[in-house]
Amino acid sequence: MTTLQGKVVLITGGARGIGAEVARRLSALGAKLVLTDLDKAELDTMAAELGGDEQVLTMVADVRDLPAMEAVVDKAVERFGGLDVAVANAGIASYGSVLQVDPEAFKRVLDVNLLGVFYTARAALPALIDRRGYLLIVSSLAAFAASPGMASYDMSKAGNEHLANALRLEVGHRGVGIGVAHMSWIDTALVRDTKADLASFGNFLKALPWPLSKTTSVDKCATAFVKGIEGRKDRVYCPGWVAVFRWLKPVLSSAVGELPVRKSSAALVTQMDAEVAALGRSTSAYNEELGKH
Repeated sequence: MTTLQGKVVLITGGARGIGAEVARRLSALGAKLVLTDLDKAELDTMAAELGGDEQVLTMVADVRDLPAMEAVVDKAVERFGGLDVAVANAGIASYGSVLQVDPEAFKRVLDVNLLGVFYTARAALPALIDRRGYLLIVSSLAAFAASPGMASYDMSKAGNEHLANALRLEVGHRGVGIGVAHMSWIDTALVRDTKADLASFGNFLKALPWPLSKTTSVDKCATAFVKGIEGRKDRVYCPGWVAVFRWLKPVLSSAVGELPVRKSSAALVTQMDAEVAALGRSTSAYNEELGKH
């Protein structure tokens, strides 16, 4: 297991949720943190909590902007001497079926969740190669099983899985470890905001068979991520049972695998699209506001 004392770790989406909790745990293990996000106030709060400029570098940066991500890495190398780990964690979701969702909201999910991960990897890899480091790409159980009303998220997370697998083949011989994380529902703002905005989402979760209907704590997810980083694991799962779905993927996209969701999807999609139309937006209020920056 790799010691993280003195290691330099970049985390995108590091101001809240999973990214922030992973940062706290890595800081406690002696790592130096480079945190990016679009929310400056929350980044400032994290910097103050984790020890200020000596231990933490925070930068407002949009993962959709490759020069901005390259500037983050350059600043990290200048401040701390190099980069050992990068966690491509930033991600958002849109609301509504393909027929209902705002096309711009749909595109933004792909830009943040998929192209943003590519830009993060592209910017970080030269520095990671220098130190034979490790990149963790955050995917999801959604890479294995699709859900109605979540097409943009499902597409992006499936793409993350393949990006990680391709990168492992491309840079493994250069000493860089590539990991991909798959989680079920985690109690983040993304899930809480969706539940608050759409009663249909709560109904969808209730209709899923156990354990797919369960929500896992951010604390447990952060524990899994840190263990994955320490062990330079190819794959990180949270909860552990998500690993089974990697092997069940061909079944999940068959008529038999889709049956539990198909039974309720017509009513759920109708309800969701009506709720999205009433909201007048296809993402959370928080993400919509950030998108204006």
